Amino acid sequence: MAIISNAVTIADAGAVAASLGSMVHIKTLTASDSANLTFVHGSSDVVLDGTYPIYKFELINIHPETNGEGLQVNFRDGGTNYDATKTSNCYYSYHSASNTGLAAVEYQDAYDLGQVTGNQTINNNIGSSKSKACLCGEMYLFSPASTVSVKHYMIKSTTYHSAEQAATLNVGGYCNVTAAIDGVKFVMSSGAIGSGKIKLYGIKDS
Repeated sequence: MAIISNAVTIADAGAVAASLGSMVHIKTLTASDSANLTFVHGSSDVVLDGTYPIYKFELINIHPETNGEGLQVNFRDGGTNYDATKTSNCYYSYHSASNTGLAAVEYQDAYDLGQVTGNQTINNNIGSSKSKACLCGEMYLFSPASTVSVKHYMIKSTTYHSAEQAATLNVGGYCNVTAAIDGVKFVMSSGAIGSGKIKLYGIKDS
């Protein structure tokens, strides 16, 4: 696990920030058959600049409108398009609900990126049954306003897979641009985001 400071791992960052009163809610977007959920700095009270060194996105009960689709994300680096060049790595773990041997932890080169402008997969094959299927997770974006360093992101999500599995995807990567990242867009791989919420928080510098 990556160490932030004082032996705190990134997995603990949200809990530590909340306990210290340093995690500030910025914006909540709610999907209703939405083509995308997009956070743009300076629009609709969204802050996504140098105000905070770390930004956290909470992904809550995200349902695709179409069964088996995946949630994806991309970043805007000063223009109007969400096409920042990205490099990332991914590993995947899953276990079937029937406990019949479908279980593994494996590297997922289908979802990693190497100097690619396309969308980053957060997780795939989400069931669309609104009675039980959804995706939940979190994404951290570090120093998006930097015009010197690449902009790192870390994502962890878990889903009720369309094949009746618990499936978790861990993603680590960076936007390989020197321009500031001023917008983040979440979309499904196809179709709409049927329902769910994404909350944006800023984490204050300690």
